[in-house]
Amino acid sequence: MISGLLQYEFLQNAFITGIIIGVLAPLLGVFIVVRRMSMIADALSHVALAGIAFSLLLQKSFVSLVGLNPLYMGMAFSVGGSLFIEKLRTIYKHYQELAIPIILSGGIGLSVIFISVADGFNADLYSYLFGSVSAVSRSDLYVIIGVGIAVIVTLILLYKELFLLSFDEEHAKASGIPSKVIHFIFIVLVALVIAASMRVVGILLVSSLMTLPVAASLRFAQGFKQMIGYSVVFGEISVVGGLFLSYELDLAPGGTIVMLAVLILVLAIIIDKWRNR
Repeated sequence: MISGLLQYEFLQNAFITGIIIGVLAPLLGVFIVVRRMSMIADALSHVALAGIAFSLLLQKSFVSLVGLNPLYMGMAFSVGGSLFIEKLRTIYKHYQELAIPIILSGGIGLSVIFISVADGFNADLYSYLFGSVSAVSRSDLYVIIGVGIAVIVTLILLYKELFLLSFDEEHAKASGIPSKVIHFIFIVLVALVIAASMRVVGILLVSSLMTLPVAASLRFAQGFKQMIGYSVVFGEISVVGGLFLSYELDLAPGGTIVMLAVLILVLAIIIDKWRNR
């Protein structure tokens, strides 16, 4: 793969994209896990799938839209889904967790409708579902770089507020932190990262990259910053190692990345138990 990286643009795109996603997904995943919102990634990924299916349907129906990048529509639907989740959380104040399965169900329903109207699956949609190294274009890379910069800058500026909201939301509100605004910004960032990750990891597997490295880091970390560091390291090992293995063994990159993350989690649990003994 190293020689291929020097020759082929699509491999360069996939590799750089993977490195960026390997940082962003676990980085946001730490806050998601601490706030006990792990299922939100699944909900937004299915909404993003509806956006991708809708974009491919438009391209099939209107010749003038053939060049439209489905990534943009996936991002738009994912951000829209995040806004609906926030709205439902205010409606069901005592049952806020209901917002996630409601949006997940709606995303699946829309996806099935758009896919059926478009007369079933095609190769493009399959690559979005499970990830594809060859499908990452230069324009996709630029979009992901932009998302990455936005996420890093926002987390640096709002780190203290997000930290306090994650562990003690009531105290954060009493301290004057605009919790609704901060949470809105955070969930939009999650939606953008999920949509950006689907080219490499795949829509159905992207949530795993947000939770598995964090789950492994919990076995070793002795503080929040350590948990962030371990999560990013495990995420990068999963993505970079998964891309190399998928290329050499001719496997689906998304599945390879996720299974490597599962292996890291299993090893982390075994090592942690051995240390405790």
